Amino acid sequence: MAVKGRGRAVYVCLALASGGLVQTARADDAAGGNTPALSPENQASGDEAVRHENRREEHIHVTARRLDQARAALQPAIGATQTNFSRKAIEANPGADNAPLNSILLQAPGVTQDSYGQIHIRGDHNNVQFRLDGVALPEGVNVFGQALMTRFAHSMSLTTGVLPAEYGFRQAGVIDIQTKNGVSDEGGTLSGYGGVRDYVQPSIQYGGHWGKWDGFITADAVHDRVGIENTTSSYNAIHDLSNQYHVLGHLRYTLRPETRFSLTAGLSNAWYQLPNNPGQQHQFATPLFRADNRPVQEDAPDSAHLDEHQQQITDFAILSWQEDHEKVSAQTSAILRYSSTRYSPDWLGDLVYNGIAQQAARSVFSSGVQSDVTWRVSRAHTVRGGVQAYGERAVSKSNSQVYPVDEEGTISSRTVTVHDSSGRTGALYGVYLQDEWRLTRSLVLNGGVRFDGVEEYVHAHQLSPRVSLVWTPWHGGRFHVGYARYLTPPPFETIGTTSLNRFADTSAAPANYQNDRVKAERDNYYDIGFIQQITRHWHVGLDAYWKQAKNLIDEGQFGAPVILTAYNYRRGRVRGVELTTDYSTGPLTLYGNLAVSRAMGKDINSAQWNFDTDDLQYMRNHWVHLDHDQLITASAGGSYAFFHRTDHPLQLSGTMIYGSGLRKDRETGDKTIPNGTHVPQYVTFNLGLVQTLKHEAWLGGHTMQLRLDVINLFDRRYMLRDGSGIGVGAPQYGLRRSVMGGVALSL
Repeated sequence: MAVKGRGRAVYVCLALASGGLVQTARADDAAGGNTPALSPENQASGDEAVRHENRREEHIHVTARRLDQARAALQPAIGATQTNFSRKAIEANPGADNAPLNSILLQAPGVTQDSYGQIHIRGDHNNVQFRLDGVALPEGVNVFGQALMTRFAHSMSLTTGVLPAEYGFRQAGVIDIQTKNGVSDEGGTLSGYGGVRDYVQPSIQYGGHWGKWDGFITADAVHDRVGIENTTSSYNAIHDLSNQYHVLGHLRYTLRPETRFSLTAGLSNAWYQLPNNPGQQHQFATPLFRADNRPVQEDAPDSAHLDEHQQQITDFAILSWQEDHEKVSAQTSAILRYSSTRYSPDWLGDLVYNGIAQQAARSVFSSGVQSDVTWRVSRAHTVRGGVQAYGERAVSKSNSQVYPVDEEGTISSRTVTVHDSSGRTGALYGVYLQDEWRLTRSLVLNGGVRFDGVEEYVHAHQLSPRVSLVWTPWHGGRFHVGYARYLTPPPFETIGTTSLNRFADTSAAPANYQNDRVKAERDNYYDIGFIQQITRHWHVGLDAYWKQAKNLIDEGQFGAPVILTAYNYRRGRVRGVELTTDYSTGPLTLYGNLAVSRAMGKDINSAQWNFDTDDLQYMRNHWVHLDHDQLITASAGGSYAFFHRTDHPLQLSGTMIYGSGLRKDRETGDKTIPNGTHVPQYVTFNLGLVQTLKHEAWLGGHTMQLRLDVINLFDRRYMLRDGSGIGVGAPQYGLRRSVMGGVALSL
């Protein structure tokens, strides 16, 4: 840190007690000329004022850093597999803060790309937990787009495997975002970013600290024509406009060195056109009528000219109280979240192609509390415990236009309206206790137990033991092995509540009327892994996992609204192996990941009405691949900073993603095997180039960054979905080559 005095520069290095450097900077000498000379008395007084200011700044930074470390220690990843993304790593990814969050996470091992911006971790559909500064956010109903943006993050981590007992409810992966704050991210930045397909993304951020207060706020807007994946392999999608707005604010008050209060709040509002799939055949060619039953004189609409929209809103707030003392640390948080999805159909077009035109809306309001406590009993034992509890209210409404069908199967020449609405209030709760026991200097046993319950559409509870052993037999080498029992509640917001009988004898009648309740998933999870430091800069890791599931939860899209519906497989099994490596020295960073995974299910035993009768019969007697199962997933990347010792470094970075292909149906003669094969494999490359400029005369001491990014560098045409498979809607293709550029100026 440097503090500029009158006529001179003062240099200060702040160090932690461990000797680690907090921050070092150099300030240029103040310009001379008309700067008055200081008398010895005034100069001494000025020096004392600067030293006092330095001590105050040092106190602020050290206190904030210590409390941040204490908060992180409340929820360690002992025995689990964790991938960390530092601020440097985020900025090295092409697009950096302008890139969607899933593009960062796809660089972690075992993370698979899907349509609508979804990701799958270790063969699970969603089942992902998002945390902000260690506080879990309740789930929302958003399907595509992302309420949490990359620019919110100072750093983040992805934790998978055998999770310690403090993690419950969603356990395929825990994504913990350490939000930017007014101490670590002091100052402001104004940026503009954009490129092909009308892509425009302005943003602003500012952080600072004032006495015991510090705060940070960031906001951006996105306008583009690539809101959702293209339904064809063409360069531009038909009807794919998107407008999005995101805001995050973070305010903290440090009452004393041991006590801090914080408030984090954000909102996201996104509006999308749903891309059209041209060349589709009419499914219902009987006389067509508008929603008000006036006859249609013109021809039936082409599927390329439909006009469907969807809006997604998310608001959240977290109020936290943190205490850190010599033996005990704790954090208690109150959480609020509201999210909603609204789908507007093309009334005439949806009737022609689907036999139903449905205006649908879902919303979830959640409130809850999370409290975590760490007690450092002795050098050998650290005990942790806590509680999570949420109350939720889910509401589902729909208005549908359908054709009546008589007993002979003749479709009426008039439409009828079907109204359907439902609401449900439920609760989730969990409590845990665990002990980090250092058996020897090289051997740590982390054992605990967690009790979870769900009182929503289903009533279930479970006592879940967790145990992991971490052994460090030599310098740079670490083994871990563990077992966890998991209870995964069905996602409250995706449980279908349609009143099936209301659609009887209509063009939207289900294939069957079986609709068993979605059940909680119960798992036995095993994990074993090893990581070795080959040299000072090079690491290699290997990890294997196995999950046995009862009532495995999956989700799918059934119908035109892009709203997911949950269902269960009576039995499930997921297994895989991950290989990781990274190398970092000076301005060079390289990494690579390879994952092999297999996810299977058998016998759908809930929400059966969404499925074809033949598919249900086949899956009752055969194991099938889950629709998101991908055998091989790989990612790699690297960055190099030229002129990194100057004020004008030039950073070149690149990433690669490979996938062997998600599942689709396989046709064998007159039989269709659900998810029986996969779409073609693909590989894409992204490139980023960032030039940083800092010049006193040109920029007045400000810093400017010029950015150029190329997504899908070689313009590969690749398919994510072909429109077939269990719970799969329209086809989706990956983004074609996109050239983007931007400029950012520090304020």
